[in-house]
Amino acid sequence: MWSYVGAKAHPRWLWWGEDRASGHILAYVFGRRTHATFPALRRVPARAGRAVCHWFTDAWWAYVDELPAHQRTESKAGLQALERKHLTVRTRIKRLTRKTICCSQKLFFHEGVSALFIHHFFFLAPQYY
Repeated sequence: MWSYVGAKAHPRWLWWGEDRASGHILAYVFGRRTHATFPALRRVPARAGRAVCHWFTDAWWAYVDELPAHQRTESKAGLQALERKHLTVRTRIKRLTRKTICCSQKLFFHEGVSALFIHHFFFLAPQYY
């Protein structure tokens, strides 16, 4: 999921992974959509002692280059639940809506507000989704 800080020339991506069986968010990171950000996402569950065996992804080159073919499935069907979570976050946080006059001017506030919402909504009150 992407949004921007200050201007559309400064995109920020929210990368996250969910447990396919339960639908719970396992990890999330903010960054650009590059080879550097995806390994950061992969390290978060590993630090928590959780192993991710298989990834459902789109055809982005960072996934293709970083994951072996047997650990990755390119599928829109596997991403539908995650896309629904994107819609929930965009609906609840105005600054993430694509066509709005409300945007974050500072990266600290942009990522802070998003992280607080994600933490509260998906980790503290998981019964709402």
